[in-house]
Amino acid sequence: MIDRSTREAIIARTQHWLTRAVIGLNLCPFAKGVHVKDQIRYVVSEARTLEDALMDLSKELRTLADADPERVDTTLLIVPHALADFTDYNDALYFADRMVKQMQLAGELQVASFHPAYQFEGTEPDAIENYTNRAPYPIFHLLREASIERAVDAFPDAADIYERNMETLRRLGHAGWKAWMEKH
Repeated sequence: MIDRSTREAIIARTQHWLTRAVIGLNLCPFAKGVHVKDQIRYVVSEARTLEDALMDLSKELRTLADADPERVDTTLLIVPHALADFTDYNDALYFADRMVKQMQLAGELQVASFHPAYQFEGTEPDAIENYTNRAPYPIFHLLREASIERAVDAFPDAADIYERNMETLRRLGHAGWKAWMEKH
């Protein structure tokens, strides 16, 4: 059982990553709005196995689907004690996508991925570009499709986000990333 202070520390570390990296470097121009409006649900999973993480994911998918979008627009399911190996996490994403379909939530919700050892296909493990999806813990980011569509409509160059993020991180480099993330 994760005690309250540990849970709060995990959420605080995740929020620091969100505000410094995702919002601070503008890696996702859509994140600031839901953060400012306090529409992000942070859930710390107790899971220590893939199966338990998927059970928590199923619960959180249903919770988000049933929630009022004005109150909870997105969920970060943080899994600090399972899926530490990126290959295992990647396998979990396969099951997560199947779960969305089986729960008949395709077209309504989707799952995005963040992991401390995130690695894009065709990159070296230490490539700076991987840091666009590196988080302090394995995280399943549950998103509403309608919110994504509204954000993309409002952001004229949404297709360029990926390339812009790669360039931002190349300019920063590893030392710049470390220094940026150490700031409070």
